[in-house]
Amino acid sequence: MSSNTFGTLFRYTTWGESHGPAIGCVIDGVPPLLELDEAHIQKYLDLRKPGQQRNVSQRQEEDQVKILSGVFEGKTTGTPISLLIENTDQRSKDYSDIKDKYRPGHADFTYDAKYGIRDYRGGGRSSARETASRVAAGAVARLVLPDVKIAGRVVQIGSEADPAKWESLLDATRKKGSSAGAIVEVVAKGVPAGLGAPVANKLDADIASAMMGINAVKGVEIGAGFGAALLAGEENADRIRMKDGQPHFLSNNAGGILGGISTGQDIVVRLAFKPTSSILQPVETIDKHGHETEIITKGRHDPCVGLRGVPVAEAMLAIVLADHYLMNKAQCGGIS
Repeated sequence: MSSNTFGTLFRYTTWGESHGPAIGCVIDGVPPLLELDEAHIQKYLDLRKPGQQRNVSQRQEEDQVKILSGVFEGKTTGTPISLLIENTDQRSKDYSDIKDKYRPGHADFTYDAKYGIRDYRGGGRSSARETASRVAAGAVARLVLPDVKIAGRVVQIGSEADPAKWESLLDATRKKGSSAGAIVEVVAKGVPAGLGAPVANKLDADIASAMMGINAVKGVEIGAGFGAALLAGEENADRIRMKDGQPHFLSNNAGGILGGISTGQDIVVRLAFKPTSSILQPVETIDKHGHETEIITKGRHDPCVGLRGVPVAEAMLAIVLADHYLMNKAQCGGIS
């Protein structure tokens, strides 16, 4: 399968399937002499792993990471960093009933259409299990950005923006055997002005590509996003004054990026996660022989995949920013 690599200078390639023996990634382009150990990566993986609360998948994976290469005496060497995460709690029998059926909303049909073969056990390569590798890569990317702070949060579940109501909403959703979507917001603070390029390597375009590549994401906004279409020009303009001898923006509708280049303001990104496609409600589908049928997806699934999407979105933003940081340094000789 092609297209498993992301990035230009800071590049990662993920490998492995949901129900295979392990998953992992190889990260290339990491500068030497950065302090790195497994504990640094593990703290981010622990935020994504399943089974930590009742409103996420109850698959019990410890997601223990092993560094196989690229680190010597606690420091990166500048050579490829290989990371391994073993799968320890697969239940492939949960999927035996649907091995010939296409789950609506999943990649089952498209994988068969493209490759003529698919791993039906948990979705194989299309499973959100793969995102653990991206979170691991994002943990390394953060070391390239020591002064940048990246934090994400769920801001909406379904149509409900009041966090006090989320627990009851998810309880009701789970009892129905259904699922809910979510909106996640990620903010990067301390990003220097000047990252990105004006045409082919726009920072916002690369961020949008990274976020749309996350499982179940169907929409991305930067700054005011779609709301900018409702504003008048004078409302949307982020006016600039001077403060303490530095340019100071009075608003941030641009989300920290103008003309594809960072402004030095907070970079603000929002992602729309669709409802989890694996549900206990019967839905119409076909099988690989072209017969019409119905399907119920059993197993351990997230009633709202967006809840565990936060650390993945943080990781992808870190990866893009690290990549652009290195590209800017290579072209301009420093960071403005």
